[in-house]
Amino acid sequence: MPTYSFQQVDVFSSQPMRGNPLAVVIGADDLDDAQMQAFANWTNLSETTFLLKPRAAGADYRVRIFTPTQELPFAGHPTLGSAHVWLSQAANAPEGEIVQECGAGLVRLRRDGRRLAFAAPPLVRSGPVEPALIERIAKGLGIPTAMIEDANWIENGPDWIGVRLPSRADVLAVRPDYSVLKGARVGLVGRFDRQSDGKDAQFEVRAFTRNGYEDPVTGSLNAGLAQWLIGSGVAPESYVAAQGTVLGRAGRVHVDKVGDDIWVGGEVATCISGTLTL
Repeated sequence: MPTYSFQQVDVFSSQPMRGNPLAVVIGADDLDDAQMQAFANWTNLSETTFLLKPRAAGADYRVRIFTPTQELPFAGHPTLGSAHVWLSQAANAPEGEIVQECGAGLVRLRRDGRRLAFAAPPLVRSGPVEPALIERIAKGLGIPTAMIEDANWIENGPDWIGVRLPSRADVLAVRPDYSVLKGARVGLVGRFDRQSDGKDAQFEVRAFTRNGYEDPVTGSLNAGLAQWLIGSGVAPESYVAAQGTVLGRAGRVHVDKVGDDIWVGGEVATCISGTLTL
């Protein structure tokens, strides 16, 4: 049976096993769609990726991204984790930007000290959320509709709905009812109180997936939130978001607007490496 190099990495945390895990299969060009989906279902991680030879001009590598149930055109923590693994295997890695090919097109990445960062892809859907959906989301979050300060579509592959609450404490207090939220990807964001919450981050983020679980640390959501929050003047052009607190994680997502680009970055560490037989 074919054997493939394999790594499992931790993304968006400087503390091992406090971020979001990702399984990465290297040199997976011979695997078909069904094999990729079956392996992603077996790992039961939020995402599993497969590194392939690029097809698009200018790309350094191609990646396919699978949840346990479907393929995604783009996702943030798989982008950073896949780039980390590709760099560990590349004989002649470029000195400047890295270009990833994925279902959403070409995504630029850069090395920023100990961190990797990707340029947030353009939103394919934005704008206000319809009132009836806001009411359903509020019910699913167990909060009064009036507590939602704002809500916006921030779709960049995954169809996230950004929901802004008054504070970090409000975000952390939410206990979602997934039976009400079913079918919606909802991302919460609330501002830190500098006196009580500390200064190592400025926003708290939580991600409730359409499959009925909370994602520990979510690059695509944070990319969409950054475009929305910076664009509306709610967030500064450089900030740090905390995520995964309720799940016992210590995710930290670094956001920086440089020119027209918003870069979303974090640290990545390899936790498992070896071979995989499929």
